[in-house]
Amino acid sequence: MIFNKKGIFLITSILVIMLLSACGSPEGASSEEKGEKSEEKPTIQMGQISWAENIAVTNMWKVILENEGYNVEFNLLDIGTQMAALANDELDITLEVWLPVQDAKYLEQYKDEVNFSEETWYDNAKVGLVVPTYMEDLNSIEDLNEYKEAFGGEITGFDPGAGTMIVTQDVIEEYGLDYELVSSSEPAMITELENAMKAKEPIVVPLWNPHRVFSEMDLKYLEDPKKVYGEEELIHHATRQGFAEDYPEVSKWVKNWKMDDEAIGSLMSYVTQAEENGDEAIVGAEKWVEENQDLVNEWLNK
Repeated sequence: MIFNKKGIFLITSILVIMLLSACGSPEGASSEEKGEKSEEKPTIQMGQISWAENIAVTNMWKVILENEGYNVEFNLLDIGTQMAALANDELDITLEVWLPVQDAKYLEQYKDEVNFSEETWYDNAKVGLVVPTYMEDLNSIEDLNEYKEAFGGEITGFDPGAGTMIVTQDVIEEYGLDYELVSSSEPAMITELENAMKAKEPIVVPLWNPHRVFSEMDLKYLEDPKKVYGEEELIHHATRQGFAEDYPEVSKWVKNWKMDDEAIGSLMSYVTQAEENGDEAIVGAEKWVEENQDLVNEWLNK
């Protein structure tokens, strides 16, 4: 078959048009993408603290919310900075506020600027000074001064802005303890605790339940007869003003959220195991959410 130049040009033009139609024009693709993007849910700015249970629950909620179409960005900040950020609308939500004692200072300071939830997600929290069980003769905070030399006059602490650290300073004053509260971070404090226990040396630290260390180490709370740490603590969440209006379904879900010792313990174990395997914490959270979808559905569908 013989083609002249006009025929070749015509066939070439038809082929080009067909190819462009099959591939779709850039404008057509982007308008479709724009349609999809318009349906995307906004990004939630979530506060995170480098505490074991906080790393666990923030990653859990990131998995849950992103499964529901939201984006979640973590803001790793101490609790005091998070409260200021919520008050200034720079942060949407923080998942861990301990009341009535540990974070009472922040409730008092920000009660008119931050929404503190009435709902709680964990109801069996406990805080206090902890020592290894091999320190058999020490059982009360009142007796700590008798062991000052053994402890080097130091209580090994963690984040200086944490409510528990503030209350521990009150404990020192209330009991007349001749001790210095040494600040660091939670991971550093736990490392110090682990090293001391391996060597069977004295150490005293402020700790709390829920925490993985109580299933990994033989520890005991010192009695607090003056109840400076309080008795039972409840864990709430807090949001910036307007969060419930901007994210009504998320606000509802988080208010429905409840965990018992078994649930929070298994979540923390999954996250810790993932980190020990060299993975990110979210890998453990993803596995936990997948295996506990019935519980998650309770929070989402109430």
